[in-house]
Amino acid sequence: MPTNEKLLEVIKMQTELTKLGLDLGAVMQRVVDRALPLVRSDGAVIELADDGEMVYRAASGIASNYLGLRLEAASSLSGLCIDSSRALVCSDSEADSRVDIEACRKIGLRSMLVQPLNHLGKTVGVLKVMSSSVNKFGDEEVFILGLLAETIASLMFLAERYDRNALFIKATRDSLTGLANKAFFMDRLRSTLLTKMESSHPYAIVICDLDGLKVINDNLGHRIGDVAIKEFANCLRRATRELDTVARIGGDEFGIISPLKSSEDAKDLVQRLEAEVTKTVMYETNTINLKASIGFSLTPQDGVEVDHLLDLADQRMYSVKRNHYQKMRMQPR
Repeated sequence: MPTNEKLLEVIKMQTELTKLGLDLGAVMQRVVDRALPLVRSDGAVIELADDGEMVYRAASGIASNYLGLRLEAASSLSGLCIDSSRALVCSDSEADSRVDIEACRKIGLRSMLVQPLNHLGKTVGVLKVMSSSVNKFGDEEVFILGLLAETIASLMFLAERYDRNALFIKATRDSLTGLANKAFFMDRLRSTLLTKMESSHPYAIVICDLDGLKVINDNLGHRIGDVAIKEFANCLRRATRELDTVARIGGDEFGIISPLKSSEDAKDLVQRLEAEVTKTVMYETNTINLKASIGFSLTPQDGVEVDHLLDLADQRMYSVKRNHYQKMRMQPR
């Protein structure tokens, strides 16, 4: 059994999760973040089953760069956990035939513990913790992770019971804006890059940052800040197409994956976005000035690696943001 201190920490965490309500994406991310110190792991993920694959829907620690990763269920310990509906421990990935050894090496794990997530009598995913050391997890970690898995399962039940949307939607949508969340965005980006070879058309990966959100929050309050975020999200919807993936990937940061006919169309997309999001909104007695800093990368001409394309779009976005602030300082007061 875990120590009383550990159990109190689990109870505290369960209370925090309950306060997050029906935002299942936020619940899952909070669990994997807090699981690291609880079971002294180097990484944690929640994988949901999707048509024969296991998809990383929340990730932290050494797995944080692999959000959206898809693995074949049939050749992974997570898939075996789905089939058996019981906790499984891998003491050494290099000597365990049940694991996807290439994925383990890519992430840098040597041992792991996998707990099933049961929803309405069916195992729909797993909560997994991992370590770069061998023989890391024992009975205490199995017990603690089991408590966390039960909490997630309960919140999954509530999310579906009190909302007619499917569980998948609750796990992949941002609760404030209704856009896709970061987990879905990363899943779609990885899938897009894997299938890019089948298409002759380029894709734009766009990063949009809502300028001045901190000023809005500080001067007008977080309630008005949320209004700004939602209106910004609506602007992005109006400026994009149904075939584009639009997501909120951070507090004031949004991402777009857009298939293009040619690379020259990327500039038209950015101009359309800037025209739509640069506006003044009145809410109650408050004036909200919306403006965006936008950067993008193109595949295949800028590369085909997820991290590189995101970093490049992010760098270009921050370059635009710096230019905005320089122009503001130069304006007469």
